[in-house]
Amino acid sequence: MPSSSTAFPHLFTPIKVGPHELPSRALMGSMHTNLEESGEGLVRLAAFYAERARGGCALMVTGGFAPNRAGRMSGPAAYIESEADVADHAPIPKAVQAEGGRILLQLLHAGRYGYHDEIVAPSAIKSPINKDVPHELTEAEIEDTIADFARAAKLAQQAGYDGVELMGSEGYLVNEFTAPHTNKRADRWGGSFENRMRFPVEMIKAVRAATDPSFIIMYRLSVLDIVEDGSPFEEVVALAKLAEEAGVDILNSGVGWHEARIPTIAQAVPRGGWTWATARLMGEVSVPLVGSNRINTPEVAERIIAGGEADMVSMARPFLADADFMAKARDGHADDINTCIACNQACLDHYFTGLPATCLVNPRAARETELNWGPTSQKKKVAVVGAGVAGLACATIAAERGHDVTLFEAHDAIGGQFALARAIPGKEEFDETLRYYRGRIAATGVDLKLNTAMRPR
Repeated sequence: MPSSSTAFPHLFTPIKVGPHELPSRALMGSMHTNLEESGEGLVRLAAFYAERARGGCALMVTGGFAPNRAGRMSGPAAYIESEADVADHAPIPKAVQAEGGRILLQLLHAGRYGYHDEIVAPSAIKSPINKDVPHELTEAEIEDTIADFARAAKLAQQAGYDGVELMGSEGYLVNEFTAPHTNKRADRWGGSFENRMRFPVEMIKAVRAATDPSFIIMYRLSVLDIVEDGSPFEEVVALAKLAEEAGVDILNSGVGWHEARIPTIAQAVPRGGWTWATARLMGEVSVPLVGSNRINTPEVAERIIAGGEADMVSMARPFLADADFMAKARDGHADDINTCIACNQACLDHYFTGLPATCLVNPRAARETELNWGPTSQKKKVAVVGAGVAGLACATIAAERGHDVTLFEAHDAIGGQFALARAIPGKEEFDETLRYYRGRIAATGVDLKLNTAMRPR
């Protein structure tokens, strides 16, 4: 492998976002971890994001925080709406900035996707993934909600965040205003394109007015709704231009609503399979455009940026899988990256069952304050039986700590049942985990004993 970031020259070309220059073009996209609501969650989030900043991620976005009670995802879900919240949040940006990174707080109003008895929407239309009909916002309540976004952004700035991401995609409240699918209003907030776009435009203007010019505003634009009566492409382009005029510094991409029946981030989706939707906007605005969805290697990121499909790329789960993703790519060690396999089992599945999110291939993710290991004080000879993923993790971590490790496997290759699973069509990403552990075995000096008698002669 090359010994520097010259392997990925476009990925590591600096870029201006507002008045700030970033050293690279990958951001860690928003992913809710359920730590946002837990007792010591914000302290754990500070360690979680700081480790990724230390690993070379220049810009990241938190999980979603609602601007008011009605906008929260569920009953206990986090929101930021008072001065009392500032001190709780302050350790997160402080920890990230100490490691040389920047972090944005995502402001997300759930709209009709919320799971509580106060959900609201532009129109009283039930979501197919929710049992409750939302309250239709009055004009006064709409104005109040815009003011709540501005207040939340100001509080985020007071807490030390470098900016906010305004969530305008995936079928949440802002997106519900822009799409005819969910906006059936007959007043100045619905009907015509100009009226349906009024909410996001006024929200952006209010946030810009409430914060300093150096405060980054990123708008998450739905570049493709994938629902009936979603916004046509002409409206997507027009909204992008209006958002830039209103004061955004960068446009991130959202693809598909949560109720859409076409997968957007599942393993079966080809790598970078949705960046064409962002590419259509290139040249339409002057602020950076961020491509997203199923970008999990520096090679894919480099191809997208070099090919002019986006100015930057957003990756969320890949930074769960490996906090040092960017540093390894920069330093010529891309083969050492623990690649996200898009299984969704410990991140999304955990989140939707109320558990803290982590990662199937990196269980330490979001456990940085509690799952740590250092050099052993007493070197031992350790035998690990079975080279499935558990055995591989056990053997390589023990060797990393300084033990003399022998790993025994009854078959002629590593992987165990994981190696069987990778043979299923659509599970080819599992190869990446086995590639990663082959490298770890070599790097840590594990003595691997395979059953070579099983190999065909």
